Amino acid sequence: MKISIIISTYNRTHYLQKTLEGYLNQTYPPNEIIIADDGSTSNTADVIGTISKTTNIPIIHVWHEDKGFRLSKIRNKAIAKSTSDYIILSDDDSVPCIYMVQDHNRYAEEGYFIQGHRVLLAESVSQQFTYKQCDFKSALNMWFRKDAKNITNAMRLPIPIIRKSVSLRGIRSCNMSFFKKDFIAVNGFNEDFEGWGKEDSELVVRFYKYGLKRKDIKFRLYCFHLYHKEYSRDKLQRNIDMFENAKRNDSYYCLNGVDKYLTD
Repeated sequence: MKISIIISTYNRTHYLQKTLEGYLNQTYPPNEIIIADDGSTSNTADVIGTISKTTNIPIIHVWHEDKGFRLSKIRNKAIAKSTSDYIILSDDDSVPCIYMVQDHNRYAEEGYFIQGHRVLLAESVSQQFTYKQCDFKSALNMWFRKDAKNITNAMRLPIPIIRKSVSLRGIRSCNMSFFKKDFIAVNGFNEDFEGWGKEDSELVVRFYKYGLKRKDIKFRLYCFHLYHKEYSRDKLQRNIDMFENAKRNDSYYCLNGVDKYLTD
């Protein structure tokens, strides 16, 4: 199965480099990495260009003009460019463990999307953190110093716990995967969502209406979330209202979605 990594970013090259290094050092390499760039300056393109020269894995830079927080739109554009059967979503602040692609591939299943989990890092350790520290021992050491939370997510036990549900709790697209055909079937992210918040939960609502279920795999599929200041919440209430409307609506297909970027 061909797998594409979609990494969203905006003017955070130091973090993006850390996340890219994590995906370039996987036990099961992806077929391509696509950077969904929500209007960064040329510094981001420079970093991507430099890193691209160090690997045989294609790194594709999809950019649009900075007109505010338009994550849904740039992710749709990036996924439309992908050539793979399966999509793993990530953010530039989410450094993956080395088994990330292997595990998403292992647990992918028709009729499901996968929701992964994360360890939360403090500001004091985020700047120097690297993918080589994406393990439980490192997480435990940071936890003792009060520099990490949710560290049980980094445990890799012999037998994982798999939960299947239609829950909306803990939906986070910084570590989520699905078949591209399912994403296209619901017309991707709803681009009416601008500003931070709820665009990923609204997508999942429509996944459920389409007939998909959710898989959570405990003791697998984890990333380490680097600290940053919160995004502006100035459009959050509007996004919440659209999310609630999607829950009441019977349709799984959004009108303002990925279809406009697809080619035959």
